[in-house]
Amino acid sequence: MTLTLQQAQDIIGSCLTWRNVNNLKPLTVAVLDSGGHLMALAREDGTSNLRPEIAQGKARGAISMGLGSRALFERAKVEPFFIQAMNALSDGSLVPVAGGVLIKQDGVILGAVGVTGDSSDNDETCAIAGIEKAGFVADGG
Repeated sequence: MTLTLQQAQDIIGSCLTWRNVNNLKPLTVAVLDSGGHLMALAREDGTSNLRPEIAQGKARGAISMGLGSRALFERAKVEPFFIQAMNALSDGSLVPVAGGVLIKQDGVILGAVGVTGDSSDNDETCAIAGIEKAGFVADGG
């Protein structure tokens, strides 16, 4: 099982539609494959220049640890040294806050979506909506 480019683009489209319906701020959405490689990214007008890296960092953290980024955020509260070490090992590319959601099918991780631009809770909810609309199981942690 692998995630296709069309599925990644569909997830992004669903996220952006959900964002518009729910009046969120402009977003950046990244979809990574199960190896943590960027498949597709969209940065809406009006988002800041660091948003692509943040979106990828949220998704990368989820893929790298096998946990949604909300779980990484919770772990960082009780074991900050562990998350700092993981971030050091990944050259600082992990963003351990809500908004990085695993894409699963039949219990297998196919990839992850990272969303940034609104509150972390809204980013996560948007990612979940996009993943589920595409017919996959979302795991935000």
